[in-house]
Amino acid sequence: MAQASTLTASKYDPEAWAELFAEAGAQYAFLTTKHHDGFALWDTKLSKLNAKDGSPAGRDLIGPFCEAMRKHNIHMGLYFSHLDWSHPDYASVWPGDPKHKQDALNVKSTGRPFAYPEGKPEDPEAWERFLQFHRGQLKELCERYSPELLFFDGHWERDEEQWRFKDLRERLHEWAPGVVINDRLDHYGDYLTPEQAIPINPPTGVWEFGVTLNDSWGYNKKDHNHKSVRKCIRMLAECAGMGGNLLLGVGPHSDGTLQPEQIAVLKGMGRWTKKHAEAIYGSVAGLPPGHFYGPSTLNKSRDVLYLVLLDRPYDFIEVKGIQNKIRRASVVGGPELKQRMLGGAPWVPLPGVLTIEVPESVLDPDATVIKVELEGSLDLYTGSGQIITAN
Repeated sequence: MAQASTLTASKYDPEAWAELFAEAGAQYAFLTTKHHDGFALWDTKLSKLNAKDGSPAGRDLIGPFCEAMRKHNIHMGLYFSHLDWSHPDYASVWPGDPKHKQDALNVKSTGRPFAYPEGKPEDPEAWERFLQFHRGQLKELCERYSPELLFFDGHWERDEEQWRFKDLRERLHEWAPGVVINDRLDHYGDYLTPEQAIPINPPTGVWEFGVTLNDSWGYNKKDHNHKSVRKCIRMLAECAGMGGNLLLGVGPHSDGTLQPEQIAVLKGMGRWTKKHAEAIYGSVAGLPPGHFYGPSTLNKSRDVLYLVLLDRPYDFIEVKGIQNKIRRASVVGGPELKQRMLGGAPWVPLPGVLTIEVPESVLDPDATVIKVELEGSLDLYTGSGQIITAN
């Protein structure tokens, strides 16, 4: 909480942020409106613990962000923590579900005095007051800024019934019609949000992978473990190959400037996303595991396959199981490539292995993308092979 005294936002330039995010290839962006500590970055009328009344910034920091993102055609989202460790009515009840309550008791032993009513009885009336405050702040955000997306967090200290998420979803759609909501509303969210460990198998349905650019969600002066441009591109390709999005965490300084290392990474990603836009934006999940050693995507009509080479190939790459005729293979942003089918018995049918020559001269410095144009929608063989009795 002592950091509030250093929050000057004296060099806060959301227009520059929006230009950078657009250059990186971002389609949407979130700003944290309030984290678990309860400090709001807008001039909420429901608490003095906010950027206008409680910091040298002395003003609303959310509105300018929203305006800048919309100006640059970036879909605008807001992050909001359900829990609020600073509100006097928050630590008033234990979770109602026995399992959740036991989990909470285990957390209690590690020292969380701002989460539960330690050493005093539960106060259901206080919890009702907190819910009114919680809803009141969300109503302010929705009606003032009209977010297109809401990213909730901090739901784990209470049960779905205690939060009344079903009712909350209905209210959110009244305050911000059409808003898209993440899964931190339990069963009432629209998409899944695995974080910090990239999925091995794609989650079911719509999803995004959230990950920090270093090891910290916010600015941490001791954290210099920034991911490389190539690592971020790799994560982006892997997410797209499984039909998901990538959400990168950026941690600004208290004056509103962004960390130079993170700016460099975003600019580097922008070079790659601009060059390979057709393979990423509007794509769907590509080949299942075993058909190609790397991520891949398909266009929506499923007649163009994009193969992402995360590692340098030795002369050629192979794709298994394609039963379509190949119209053309080329490097995205580069020349046509020699390709042929090796082996197989198409009259059975058992497809051969598509072999594409990839010379060193066509490789991208971060990740090369090969475009394979098919005759018709992808027809993929996924069997276990067989004896060929008709030759």
